[in-house]
Amino acid sequence: MKIMVINGPNLNLLGKREPAVYGHSSFGDYFVRLQEMFPLGELSYFQSNHEGDIIDKLHETGFDYDGIVLNAGAYTHTSIAILDAIKAIATPVVEVHISNIHSREEFRHQSLIAPACVGSIAGFGLDSYRLAVDYLLNKTVDK
Repeated sequence: MKIMVINGPNLNLLGKREPAVYGHSSFGDYFVRLQEMFPLGELSYFQSNHEGDIIDKLHETGFDYDGIVLNAGAYTHTSIAILDAIKAIATPVVEVHISNIHSREEFRHQSLIAPACVGSIAGFGLDSYRLAVDYLLNKTVDK
């Protein structure tokens, strides 16, 4: 099964950015471990700080992949365009967040993309990605 992991703005700074919130590991290091955890899955990774690039990647992979794990970062709370892109594709999308967005600033409590996703996982650190990949690889999901 082909799974695409898409990270949004500022997630390229994991390991450096606010380590008290996001931890000390880079996503690149974690992604290697994630691939080792799921050797039967074909995992790919994409990161962009630009909303349009994220939308383009959703369009590009949203009909050929078996699942998408999306951490849209701050776009989670602001992007109707990413919501519409998720709704336009056939591939199921799981929303993930490293931190518990509901225990942070009030503006982070609402996810505009959640209604188009099959589920949301937040607050388990980088392990949120493992939980999402495990779900996509081991469950039958309908969008």
